[in-house]
Amino acid sequence: MSTTGNTRIAPAQGKLGVLIPGIGAVSTTFMAGVEAVKRGLGQPIGSLTQLGTVRLGKRTEGRSPKIKDFVPLAGLDDLVFGGWDIFNDTAYESAVHAAVLEKDLLEKVREPLSAIKPMQAVFDPEYVRRLNGPNVKQAGSKMDKAEMLMEDIRQFRESSGAERLVMVWCGSTEVFHKPVAVHQTLKDFECGLQKNDPDIAPSQIYAYAALKSGVPYANGAPNLTTDTPALLELARDRQVPICGKDFKTGQTFMKTLVAPGLKARMLGMSGWFSTNILGNRDGEVLEDPGSFKSKEETKLSVLQQILQPELYPELYKDLYHAVRINYYPPRGDAKEGWDNIDIFGWLGYPMQIKINFLCRDSILAAPLVLDLVLFLDLAQRSGMKGIQEWLSFYFKAPMTAPGLYPEHDVFIQLMKLKNTLRWMRGEDLITHLGLEYYD
Repeated sequence: MSTTGNTRIAPAQGKLGVLIPGIGAVSTTFMAGVEAVKRGLGQPIGSLTQLGTVRLGKRTEGRSPKIKDFVPLAGLDDLVFGGWDIFNDTAYESAVHAAVLEKDLLEKVREPLSAIKPMQAVFDPEYVRRLNGPNVKQAGSKMDKAEMLMEDIRQFRESSGAERLVMVWCGSTEVFHKPVAVHQTLKDFECGLQKNDPDIAPSQIYAYAALKSGVPYANGAPNLTTDTPALLELARDRQVPICGKDFKTGQTFMKTLVAPGLKARMLGMSGWFSTNILGNRDGEVLEDPGSFKSKEETKLSVLQQILQPELYPELYKDLYHAVRINYYPPRGDAKEGWDNIDIFGWLGYPMQIKINFLCRDSILAAPLVLDLVLFLDLAQRSGMKGIQEWLSFYFKAPMTAPGLYPEHDVFIQLMKLKNTLRWMRGEDLITHLGLEYYD
């Protein structure tokens, strides 16, 4: 299949600023990791942009360049960091507190991390009920706070010398809420900002400020944020790419690996029970039922979309799927996920699969942040705007056009991502049909 893609991609010249709401475990692991890779102290394991390749043309041609050599991505040396947090700790102090990375490694990148001091955050305890901190914007309406954020963005652009910016939400999970009247049009939303509408969450204020400033936005949490007509309208009007939501790291990553394989072999499933224990700030926040509801919604949606019980009722219509998250401080960032999967095969005979994934949440999330930063910047320089479904690969609940169901199968997501890169460079899309080898 031949296609003509967008080969007019603006070059990645100058510095790329990365703005992060939430200077916590994930973001400091990402920033410290980038600084460590720059200094030759480690490898960017888990990063598709840094280590992945993309096949071009037929298998017999032997063309498989690295992605970073195929499309003009920003270099790691060009990344500069800033962000907001409710605590005053520098990125170095926050990284030490998170205790994800070893102290001796952090000491080697102490200087650049210590220079990253969080700006005052937009915070509402009604949306994150188990945390509070002193470093918050106090006065004014929600519109005033949005304008303060836009001023922060302007000042960061000036002080860092960044030519381009990307914002990635790495803050806490907000309580679950659905779109209401204030989210339906941009006019309604801006009126709601001025009137302090309680249905406008802090993450939506950040997203509004980013989009108004022409900054691409990625939502790394299960928050509603840009999944509203108002902010989708703003992204299109400002021609800014957006993507989300909720980084796909541990247990859900396993589900998007295992479930497509079971479905491909037409094996039935009667139940999938998942439980997690983790002790970091995310675990503490998720002790609140409202925040857990947001996370539960994204975790539960995955199997429904992959297995499609409406198409395969004899295999999946009675599936019982449950997810539990338990805060356990001794575990820290080393999250443990337990999965019990009850399946059945030929003539309905039952079998079981057990998964015990002792993962490190921030270690898995950090390379996703890097890839999203570089790919969103690439998308903007390519003239792409609005929802970037090709970046579904990175999320538990991928954003799609309204009315379109999301694709959760990680292998289909990867094919979509690489075909988008091929399209950008005017290369043939890969269908994997392969009949031409046997003609």
